[in-house]
Amino acid sequence: MSGIYARRLSVVAATAALAASSALLAAPNAQAAMPTPVSAATARTYLGQLTVGAEGSSSGYSRDKFPHWITQSGACNTREVVLKRDGTNVQQDSSCAAVSGSWYSPYDGATWSAASDVDIDHMVPLAEAWRSGASSWTTAQRQAFANDLTRPQLIAVTDNVNQSKGDKDPAEWMPPRSSYKCIYVRAWVHVKKHYNLSVDSAEKSALQSALNGC
Repeated sequence: MSGIYARRLSVVAATAALAASSALLAAPNAQAAMPTPVSAATARTYLGQLTVGAEGSSSGYSRDKFPHWITQSGACNTREVVLKRDGTNVQQDSSCAAVSGSWYSPYDGATWSAASDVDIDHMVPLAEAWRSGASSWTTAQRQAFANDLTRPQLIAVTDNVNQSKGDKDPAEWMPPRSSYKCIYVRAWVHVKKHYNLSVDSAEKSALQSALNGC
């Protein structure tokens, strides 16, 4: 019995090692899928150009004021396009729902095999955008922001990690996987610059500190 048990442990260990190596192989593809943010040097320049001011009010904010996920093509909406883009070997059914595949979350380094375990994160959260200038936008502008596939604004990540982020800015939350923080802050500044959104002083300080380490 002890020999069988030992062999079972060997199989378990080998399977775990294979899974770990598969995750490492999947990581670069998934990370490359989000549009590449500007360089750290450009992000530092952009950060210096952003308006700095006290964060605005959340009064009047609703996710419904940022229509998402909109149809992108055929039966596919924005979420499904990002799931396909950021995943590996993703298979979709006739309604464009992802029925199989794997997703590597660069925020925490986890790999998932069910789309239900994955959220599509808005790099700059909708509520954060509202408090940073989007409250004065038209609904069409807010819809474009919430479904932006051109800038590094949408990324597939572990659902509970996305929920822990909520609507926090980089002074309040950063990805738990430290090696991704440089890409994260470059993307954050890239999006804020493109949409002419403001930063508060604590947010700017956190971004500067992180970018100086890139």
